[in-house]
Parts: sequence; structure tokens; C-alpha cells
Amino acid sequence: MLERVTEPSRLGEQTTFSAGLQKMKKTEIGKRGLSQILLLVACLLTGNAAAQGDARRGEYLVKAAGCVGCHTEAKEGAVPFAGGRALKTPFGTFYGPNITPHPQAGIGGWTEADFLRALREGVRPDGANLFPAFPYPSFTKITDADARDMWAYLRSLPPSAQANREHDLWFFFGWRWLVTIWKWIYFTPGAFQNLPGVSQIVNRGAYLVQALGHCGECHTPRNLLGGPKSNRFLGGGKGPDGKKVPNLTPTRLKKSSDAELKDFLTTGIYSDGDVPAESMGEVITNTTSKLTAPDLDALIAYLRALPPLPEEK
Repeated sequence: MLERVTEPSRLGEQTTFSAGLQKMKKTEIGKRGLSQILLLVACLLTGNAAAQGDARRGEYLVKAAGCVGCHTEAKEGAVPFAGGRALKTPFGTFYGPNITPHPQAGIGGWTEADFLRALREGVRPDGANLFPAFPYPSFTKITDADARDMWAYLRSLPPSAQANREHDLWFFFGWRWLVTIWKWIYFTPGAFQNLPGVSQIVNRGAYLVQALGHCGECHTPRNLLGGPKSNRFLGGGKGPDGKKVPNLTPTRLKKSSDAELKDFLTTGIYSDGDVPAESMGEVITNTTSKLTAPDLDALIAYLRALPPLPEEK
């Protein structure tokens, strides 16, 4: 006669299996939770690094912006970015300031927000106007990401205690409050906007020329108040120092091939063996020769796309 068996051992096995399954689920949930936490931490770290900027990339951007030329004294053994460079203009002589992270002599006491405001609005941390000898009418177009990377690089420089020199300007041209009026007339703040109907390469070139490279600051002629003649953008004429600067529109550039232009912007020697003026030679040494090949191509493509302007008489 067969007996009905309740199999308590199997019930125990089922209970043990169920408990094990629940434990596995908790472990899996724990692992998943840990993975999510690690992912969140990674995102926070990445976001924090992005917010702080990439100094290595910033070095390239600072070269593209030509900062070392205006912020390094023109003498043997001068400390890069420690200021003292003279810029002679019809309004007097401006001296590039120390932009190393020294807390007193440089911009070590600035915040990133101060730096962005200087680029965007042309004002100092104390709210006073910066003179437009600092090319914020162009730098206002620099993207936030690029500006942060530039800031990160400048913060990585060795600090220099070299004191800044006072500008030597004619009479009321040294009154910073007057710059407010100049800004109302000639300054349009705002980020770079892509040009409609052109390629991505041309737009990259436009950004390099208009924003980072601030080419228009020297290659666009100015009126008696120092305001750029917008209808002569990059059309050449007299530069800030009163010397003639070349026309960058196709009127002049059509005489050279892309290869010749790239060679000139890299070596500083024209195809006929001639060399440019000292100021442009310095721009080539410090800036255009440091650009990547794609950026040089983009720069030239943009200049080719400009409307041709006649030479200024």
C-alpha cells in the first residue's frame, strides 16, 4: 500500500531555493544600483572637468587668438603673457597687460566669470570699461566652451609678478566712461552665428577670422573715432598703427592659389620670396603657423567666400 508523502525535505529545498533567488535578485539590484551610482559619479566628474575647461585645447585656442603677441613685451627674454607690449595708435600708446595667474600683477584674482565678461562685454572685474584695443568686439563671438578652455590654459601658466604699465593716451581718450558711448555706436555683443547658405568649412573659417583670429581688428579700416568701417570689412587700409594693411577679400587673394596662401601663412614668405611687414610676420609666427591644416583650409575658404572689395585709396 502506497503512502502519501508530504516530502518535507523538498519543501525545505524549495524554501532554500526561494531565499537564494531573492538574495540573487537583491544582489543584482545592488549591482545595478552600484553601476548607476558609478555612472552618475562619472557623469559628474566629466561635467565638472568640462566646466573647468581643457587647458591643452585652450593652448591651441590661445595661439589661434594671438594672445602672446599683445601680452608679451617685445624684447629678448621677455616672459610670455606677462604684459608690457606697446601698441601705438592715433589715440596714444596702449600696453598689453599681464595675463598670467599672478594674484596681484596678473589675472590670478579673476574668476572665470570675470574672464568671460571681459571677452563678452569688454569690462573689467570692477565694472570699468576695457579699451577696445583689447579686441572684445571680436572676442565676444568666442563660444563658451572655447572661452573656458582658454581660461583653463591661462590659469595653468606660471605666474609672473611683472607690473602692468599705464596706458599713455592723449587727454580725454584715457577716460574709460567715454568707451560706453563708443560701445553704443560700434560694439555688438553676442556669440558667433553661422553664416547661412555656406558650408561647414566656410563657417569654421568665419569663426576663426571673425572671433578667435580677430583679423578685422587690423584689416578693417577705421574712422576718426576708432570705429570700424563695416562696409569695408577686411578690405584693408590703414591699421591701428597708421601703417597700411592688406585687403583680405578676393580682390587681392585671387592672385594667389590656396597652396601659396597656406605656404605664406605657415612660413611667412610670399611665393616671390618677399616677406610681410613685421606685425604680420609676428602673426604668422605666433598664430597662423600654429593652426592645423583643416583650420588653415577653412580660413582660406572663408576669405575666398567674401565679397570682393576694391583697394582703399
